[in-house]
Amino acid sequence: MARPDVGRFAGGGAVLATALALWAPASAQASYAARTLRVGSQGSDVTRLQRYLTKVGLRTGADGQYGPATATNVRKFERAKHRRADGVATPAVQKMVQTAARTGDPIGAPGTGGTGTSSGTGSGTQQPAPQSNPTGQAQMSSDGRTAIAPDDAPPEVKDAIAAANQITDKPYRYGGGHGSWNDSGYDCSGAVSYALHGGGFLDQPEDSSQLESFGSAGKGQWITVYANSGHAFVVIAGLRFDTSGDSSGSGPRWHTGSYKTSGYVARHPTGF
Repeated sequence: MARPDVGRFAGGGAVLATALALWAPASAQASYAARTLRVGSQGSDVTRLQRYLTKVGLRTGADGQYGPATATNVRKFERAKHRRADGVATPAVQKMVQTAARTGDPIGAPGTGGTGTSSGTGSGTQQPAPQSNPTGQAQMSSDGRTAIAPDDAPPEVKDAIAAANQITDKPYRYGGGHGSWNDSGYDCSGAVSYALHGGGFLDQPEDSSQLESFGSAGKGQWITVYANSGHAFVVIAGLRFDTSGDSSGSGPRWHTGSYKTSGYVARHPTGF
């Protein structure tokens, strides 16, 4: 049997590897701080941001997927640097995180980025401060869609509210939010899980039956999950987040007014 032409096959492999590299999604090869990152983004630049967040004291899994947990840590960084905490990593924010990681400037410390101004590709203008809410309870924003966390709420509670705000324009979809954190629609337990994950209380989505054993029994000081075998909703800082339809439509929405809890199991994140 003739000996295979090893050189010929090796050359073909190199050509194939080059072709595959060219076919790879642009998002996977994105340069760091070359684009704005938000929930749903993915790629090597997301991985680098996640690693930098961990270096500044915000432990973040470096999986290249910009999910609610990454957005939560970006919000924490933005809040510590006195920027608008929206969880969206603009190129300017990414560079601030990178610089803080490289210089050993932990969140909350004065130094790079602490003035709240942008650098690099940013506009260099002061970011608007988060809306103040001294009432002690979550309030509806003027947009009628999102909620404003109480000023005195723990960071985890503020992060859960911020996460819920990100999906208040999504429709109801059965099973939504269970296959992927970033989904086209959410069912009741998927929406509740998304908010809880944003606050750091869940690592993976749970259905309504599983939420019946979530955390600790009874109502919480800040967060209470109400669940039974067919439905789930959550009350965060006094405001209900639910997919039940009303004048605002069905899907993840904030609701004011009274609500029925008979027939539901009340649970809360331990300590909250």
